[in-house]
Amino acid sequence: MTLPPTLRDRLAAADRPLAGMWVCTGSPTVAEICAGAGLDWLLIDGEHSPIGLETTTELLRAVAPYPVTPVVRAPSGDAVVLKQLLDLGAQNVLVPMVDTAEQAADVVRAVRYPPRGVRGVGSALSRGARWNRVEGYMRDADRYVSLFVQVESATAVDNAADIAGVDGVDGVFVGPSDLAASMGLLGQQTHPEVVVAVRRAVDAVRAAGKPVGVNAFDPEVAQAYLDAGATFVLVGADVALLARGSEALADRWSGGAGE
Repeated sequence: MTLPPTLRDRLAAADRPLAGMWVCTGSPTVAEICAGAGLDWLLIDGEHSPIGLETTTELLRAVAPYPVTPVVRAPSGDAVVLKQLLDLGAQNVLVPMVDTAEQAADVVRAVRYPPRGVRGVGSALSRGARWNRVEGYMRDADRYVSLFVQVESATAVDNAADIAGVDGVDGVFVGPSDLAASMGLLGQQTHPEVVVAVRRAVDAVRAAGKPVGVNAFDPEVAQAYLDAGATFVLVGADVALLARGSEALADRWSGGAGE
């Protein structure tokens, strides 16, 4: 039995930037609808959404028949949580709030088996190894797992090159919302100073030879970051599409009664 290519593999093989969207509802049906839309990747959000381990498993099962690549954002870089996510079948993990190379190195160790890491061994019990149906899973586990970390503070931007340079970090994702907040510009993701900081991070990660992504729901902003060198982006979210779409219906047919 084989496993699908990781996001690391897809980025390396791509001849264009990869576009994705957030999956936050926790609904397998919504996740499956999004998976079949034709996007390149989906981010299953375990940080800011009410999505736990069991739900993450069901979401991964729901999107598995489709060619989209699912990435699971962990709530933190905790080694136990990362072990659980890998064991339930998350091949691609995104760790938020990584500010230093030392933090990045700790996360790398958490997703690797000994002797290079501290990941607990339970492949016979786990969906990640398909209950030991993936031949040589433990030997080749690094090939089946890709790790991305988030740069989303002013400190992290200053350290972006060092973070990207950590062996085992496969790419960096820049979060303008938390970055803006750390700069005293809460809610101002497109403020010129925030944009400059995002582009600094993009340049630093690219110089380190790693792929770099950005969250940007505004199409013009997303395109500007792609033009600046980002290689993967998130351009929407299931909850945002539902909120804006239902509001449009209310405006058209009910006079915006929900406001």
